[in-house]
Amino acid sequence: MEFFSGIFIFLAGLWAGTINSVVGSGTLVTFPVLIALGMAPVTASISNATGLVAGNAAGAWGYRKELVGRGRQLLKLLPASLLGGITGAWLLLQLPEQVFHYAAPLLIILALLMVVFQPRLQRWVREREENPEHALRDKSHGIILLVLVYLAGVYGGYFVAAQGILLVGILGIFLTGTIQNANAMKNILVLGVNMIAAVSYLIFAFDRINWTAVGIIAVSSVIGGYFGSKVGRRLSPTVLRGVIFTLGLVALGFMIANLLE
Repeated sequence: MEFFSGIFIFLAGLWAGTINSVVGSGTLVTFPVLIALGMAPVTASISNATGLVAGNAAGAWGYRKELVGRGRQLLKLLPASLLGGITGAWLLLQLPEQVFHYAAPLLIILALLMVVFQPRLQRWVREREENPEHALRDKSHGIILLVLVYLAGVYGGYFVAAQGILLVGILGIFLTGTIQNANAMKNILVLGVNMIAAVSYLIFAFDRINWTAVGIIAVSSVIGGYFGSKVGRRLSPTVLRGVIFTLGLVALGFMIANLLE
């Protein structure tokens, strides 16, 4: 790999690690760079997802204080997320890329709506849970949450990009706490999905991984993930929601542009 190509990948990984810890969608920075440098799409997706695992870990560590008291919730959700990651990784190796390219923009629109209306939707869920008239029916909320987390894991294992935005929207509605708590839990679930996906690629697609790109992205995304978590934890819920929405629109724009090519 040429020197300047490595520099471009390093800078992309640095930015991706930063925004992954704060919001998610860092793949929309690194993936286009790898494609622009001439890497085959599936190889770019696999190499990118493998490299970003280290950055995900750094971001999750940076948000560890927001995870206090959330261990039981994570233990319930993590298996669904991991199973989704396995499913998505398998789909990436079996299905044409166009399948999720058409579904991804719709998922991002749904995620952005959930983030924007999260306070109102969360209030609605809480009111129904506290109302005896709806108590029996709303026991299904836990099942719905598991299914949604699983589907977000499928999406993440397949396409990687913007799964964090989906998860913040889902967790922010169905779980108690602040959007920062949801963001911290999102980092753990995304880390689990990406680790499972990376292991799947190592076992079933080792020859399709570009290890130079993986190494560069791993180092730069760790640096970005560390500093991103420092910044993200200081943002107010309103500002963080605005950042998520803005980057979600950028992600949506990239996806629609790819469809129109």
